[in-house]
Amino acid sequence: MKVLAFDIGEKRIGVASGDTSARIAFPVGVFETADLLSNSTVLQRLTEDHEPELLVVGLPISLNAQENQQVKRVKEVAESIAEQLGLPLVYQDERLTSVEAKRYFREAGYTEKEMRGKIDMIAASLILQAHLDTYQNDHPGDAQSGQLRQ
Repeated sequence: MKVLAFDIGEKRIGVASGDTSARIAFPVGVFETADLLSNSTVLQRLTEDHEPELLVVGLPISLNAQENQQVKRVKEVAESIAEQLGLPLVYQDERLTSVEAKRYFREAGYTEKEMRGKIDMIAASLILQAHLDTYQNDHPGDAQSGQLRQ
């Protein structure tokens, strides 16, 4: 099953793509949140290019596992995107994905300025990879069936 993942932020949305059979997530890009939400052709292009059957969205649950205002905002945006695309939606815990993405870029020698705008697509890849790993553990030997976790 082809999957598209979003790391939804106030300013930017990172996007990644993957497949449950290959179990590998790939960064796609970073889009300005306002542009992505106001321009349905961008979403349409993403679905044409990647042909997803499922959307995975990172949920920014706090470290103490509490839902906050940011979680509510992300859910609203995610549900809007899923509705526009007519795709099922699942959430994936995204705690510390941005921290891990920054660590990746620092280790690769990037400056803060060079990282800007790239972190979100790596975070989306980490979110999707976590989903794919969980999916594989939940469905060993059956990468095509799909029970959705919400």
